[in-house]
Amino acid sequence: MSLFKAASTVSLLTLASRITGLARELLMAAFFGVSAMTDAFNVAFRIPNLFRRVFGEGAFSQAFVPVLSATRVEQGHDGARRLIDHTATVLAWVLVLLCVAGVAGAPLLVWAMAGGMHKDPRGYDAAVVMTRWMFPYIGFMSLVAMAGGVLNTWKKFAVPAASPVLLNVALILSMLWGAPWFARHGLEPIYAQCVGVMAGGALQLALQLPALRRLGLLPRIGATWAGLRAAWADPDTRRVARLMLPALLGVSVAQISLLINTQIASHLATGSVSWITYADRLMEFPTAMLGVALGVVLMPQLAAARAARDDARYSDMLDWGLRLVVVLAAPCAVGLLTFSEPLVAVLYHYGAFSVNDVRQTQVALMAYGAGLVGIVAVKVLAPGFYAKHDMRTPMRIAVCVLVLTQVMNYFLVPLLQHAALTLSIGLGALVNALWLLVGLVRRGSYRPLPGWGMFLLQVLAASALLAVYLMWAASGLDWTGMQSATLRRIGVLALCLLGAAAVYFTAAWGAGLRLRQLLRR
Repeated sequence: MSLFKAASTVSLLTLASRITGLARELLMAAFFGVSAMTDAFNVAFRIPNLFRRVFGEGAFSQAFVPVLSATRVEQGHDGARRLIDHTATVLAWVLVLLCVAGVAGAPLLVWAMAGGMHKDPRGYDAAVVMTRWMFPYIGFMSLVAMAGGVLNTWKKFAVPAASPVLLNVALILSMLWGAPWFARHGLEPIYAQCVGVMAGGALQLALQLPALRRLGLLPRIGATWAGLRAAWADPDTRRVARLMLPALLGVSVAQISLLINTQIASHLATGSVSWITYADRLMEFPTAMLGVALGVVLMPQLAAARAARDDARYSDMLDWGLRLVVVLAAPCAVGLLTFSEPLVAVLYHYGAFSVNDVRQTQVALMAYGAGLVGIVAVKVLAPGFYAKHDMRTPMRIAVCVLVLTQVMNYFLVPLLQHAALTLSIGLGALVNALWLLVGLVRRGSYRPLPGWGMFLLQVLAASALLAVYLMWAASGLDWTGMQSATLRRIGVLALCLLGAAAVYFTAAWGAGLRLRQLLRR
């Protein structure tokens, strides 16, 4: 399977995940609106998600996939199978202990994430209860991350990319069926979402197991102390653990930044946490479809090229990934900056979601747009270090960017309120991406191919024309005023987006950019 075909598969399935995720958010906005209880759920859901991103999909995946790819090249299928069994054993034991600690320490976690919720005791208490219900979700998702790393290494990208859809489906069903049932029995309806989260995690793990079994790679987890000791004695398992330590700090830095921003938002106007969450959901469309898809596909291939000492292939893959980032993320950034009100209004402006909620979510989304190219580029550049087992350099850069982000928050939050929090993340990502790029070039891991100057001019020209078109489309209609004309508003938005794609790619072609040649390369 070619890199582009693999990336397209992941991207399309990720799109399905994001569409169902968006449907979930639309129902959340319509069912529950923006209140202290929605803030409580968003905080409670972010806590296991934070640990999942730091531990499972973050540090663990970044350490495990390169070692697994190298082991497969150097020791063959049997060596890779041994590593999978031993790593799964250690991971399972750690997850049990982590879940017990998380449930017991839920009040402390909520206080650390959003101490400002104390101003509404009902919301704070609800956040603690929901955190306890949902914290074991990290156990399911960390095992899902391991299974996905194995499948991606064997170039089986479809199942890991499709599995997030199950979480969204479970949460949608929990709203449609669970919330009314909770209400009839005198319980807070939003608690039904906790059931949906846990069911979604279990379903995602269940989806991975048949795919692993077909490859003969279903992990055999040692449930005894002797099994754990044998797994830990494996030098390759210890290598994964050693690489995890700097990776854990590096990924934690990004999540610490998110935690600090959530803490700050909890002290701002009521609804600030939810406005940022809704903006984050829209921003994740281009981030996941481009950055995550490319990162998922490139990581095992870069690791294999490194194990085979094929430096030219290593550099060429990075160059290809970066050009795709620029040509596809740039128009998305223009869209977030110039067309955010129509996007938010059409997608969220229903039921309890007010015009003010549209405005506040819009400014947060525009601020994300300022750094979207950097956010996506980091997903391609960081694997360039991880594949060579260098976890420390991205970690050091991330620490510096965290400090820079909070300095920006100090000056910008009094002026821009919650929008400053998303703006600082975007600008910090631009600095992070540039720093990673310079590091790869200086060490010789990445040697840019000729033609970058003209390529950037072509993208810039097409993006400028796209910005003019989108500003005209955004100002030509009263998007919030058409709330009652739902189908008309959706249809107009679809036509505007189709027109935007036509304008951008036609302008790029007219400027001399040959996208088909880039994809084939």
